[in-house]
Amino acid sequence: MSRKLIDKARRRLEGETGCRSNPWGGRLSVALLYPNTYHQAMSNLGFLSIYHHINSREDALCERFFLPDPEDLAEHRKTGYPLFSLESGRHLTDFDVIAFSISFENDYIHLPTIFELSRLPLYAEDRADRFPLLLCGGVCAFLNPEPLAPIMDVFAIGEGEVLLPAFFEAMALEKAGGTDLLRRLSAVPGLYVPSLYRVDYNEDGTVRKYTAETGVPERVRRQWLADLNSAETRSFILTEETEFSDMALTEISRGCSRGCRFCAAGFLYLPPRERNLEHLIDQVDQGLCHREKVGLVGAAISDYSHIGELEGEILARGGKVSVASLRIDSLTLPEVEALRDSGHRTVALAPEAGSQRMRNQVNKNLTEDEILRAVRLLAENGIPNLKLYFLIGLPGEEEEDIAEMLELTGRIREIWVEAGKKQGRLGSITLSVNPFIPKPSTPLQWAPMEGGKSLERKMKVLRSAVARLPNTEVIFESPRAATVQAFLSRGDRRTARALPHLASGKNLKAACRETGLDAEFYVTRERGEDEVFPWEILDSGVDREYLWQEFQRGLQGKLTPRCMQGCQRCGVCG
Repeated sequence: MSRKLIDKARRRLEGETGCRSNPWGGRLSVALLYPNTYHQAMSNLGFLSIYHHINSREDALCERFFLPDPEDLAEHRKTGYPLFSLESGRHLTDFDVIAFSISFENDYIHLPTIFELSRLPLYAEDRADRFPLLLCGGVCAFLNPEPLAPIMDVFAIGEGEVLLPAFFEAMALEKAGGTDLLRRLSAVPGLYVPSLYRVDYNEDGTVRKYTAETGVPERVRRQWLADLNSAETRSFILTEETEFSDMALTEISRGCSRGCRFCAAGFLYLPPRERNLEHLIDQVDQGLCHREKVGLVGAAISDYSHIGELEGEILARGGKVSVASLRIDSLTLPEVEALRDSGHRTVALAPEAGSQRMRNQVNKNLTEDEILRAVRLLAENGIPNLKLYFLIGLPGEEEEDIAEMLELTGRIREIWVEAGKKQGRLGSITLSVNPFIPKPSTPLQWAPMEGGKSLERKMKVLRSAVARLPNTEVIFESPRAATVQAFLSRGDRRTARALPHLASGKNLKAACRETGLDAEFYVTRERGEDEVFPWEILDSGVDREYLWQEFQRGLQGKLTPRCMQGCQRCGVCG
């Protein structure tokens, strides 16, 4: 036993307000595990919502587990004390179900450490029936579950509000003495049991086909909540130890109508849905009981049909408003004023690409005039600092596109400096530049990722040019980390073999060498039109042919109008 670890967990629990776990006894016990630190997990609205929904049931209880902080990891290894739950101090093997909530592929690398600390075999084939059932949910589960298929028993494909009731019903039958639990779970819409599917590969390493066992669905269809008003999604637990400690988060919408061709969330959460204003005001009132600021969460905050009214209601209650980023072409003066009056000092915009050619390719549907109009609206109305999100390495990107990004930055800076001088203060501009990663279930899933050396050359050009602009800086995501993310997001079942090596500190090239894998095969290779993808064991609802057409339209620089209710173009609403 480690008193140091136990005391830290107790202090964290005492520092929380909100939802609590149900008591033990007569309930299905669920260990909800986030494969990153407490600080990261408690900043994740999906993780908090699932914890609340499980503990809202009379037949279940849920307790939380996290990757230990670095200093705590050393203590675990020094003392040999296993990973334990925040609430009761029980170990993972004491629970009926271990539910993983995974939002980021690079967190896969933490799984071998977590399994080691919990004394659990990493791979499903090495675990006997005496171990808990392993369930994996979160956006990574329905983006591409295959890199974790040799590890997990079941994947939840879609949104938890729909999947949890049927899952618990099937588990209740097991508690009553049912047989063949995995086959019964595979019959539940949206639950994917990878051990019931065989994968065959072509000689070139690509997937040839999936074969389901008799009686098991050929593909698993994503499940989504039709009426967001039927379930709340907000900060059910509040703590100072999060990225958003000064605010209560509230989800106002889910899905995005814009159809940006690189955006996995934009396609995985179709169709676009939003909560009605009355429902949100109730959630806002609960949040303002504990925090003076409300953080609005959604893929496209500015597209919410009642955004002005909602922000007005928050301000009228003496609260403040926070948003992650704003849609450039729907930004309004009242919205900017609400952010300014809430004390916002930095606002983020996402042009994504510097040239019109590249913005058209990814279907951003933004002109330079619209970008500059939004910048001027912010600059002239009291927002001192600006953050701009850009991608580099998009298919067909050339040196001229990088040059146009810098030219656009210069014009933005001119507006910012002019407004700052009038107001007697010069704020800062930050460019956040990330390598493009072709994600599953998007039109750009056929595209290759640009190689690391080429990305580094472009970063060097940007870094050198921005260094000459006062009050302007540029930050980059590491090409190495982005390449690992691409490998894990586009991988198949064989890539699971690399995880222990990546967890031990080896780089991707070395991890692949140890396991007989080829990183370039997964990362920088362009896919053929008819190639079977590992993630196509799932049915996201979006037609493959529609995605291919969008890929071709992007290469031709053609724009596609935003999704409208009932349009039935992509297949989700058909």
